[in-house]
Amino acid sequence: MIFIAVKFPVRRERAAEWLELVEEFTQAVRAEEGNLFFEWSRSVEEPNTFVLLEGFRDAEAGQAHVRTEHFQKAIGWMPDVVSATPQIISVDVPPEGWGPMGEVQPRG
Repeated sequence: MIFIAVKFPVRRERAAEWLELVEEFTQAVRAEEGNLFFEWSRSVEEPNTFVLLEGFRDAEAGQAHVRTEHFQKAIGWMPDVVSATPQIISVDVPPEGWGPMGEVQPRG
């Protein structure tokens, strides 16, 4: 599995609309055959920064993702909304994906 985390610093005046702006893109990516998850969060410490966690079945699915029309469309408008270059981490992880966290279990 390819695991990707991206921090998107968004212009202060556009931050309130960010999730609406990426909604069509988000739904299109989630519909891709090789997509495992595509989830947005807003930073607690930097309220104008949005964090994207995404997973793709394998490198082939990740490469197909960046060739899609919806990806090309998104990277076409995003430079007008971000306040700095997004920062990314991309790693190949074992194919099982998410697993239970052993240190925290619900009590009774």
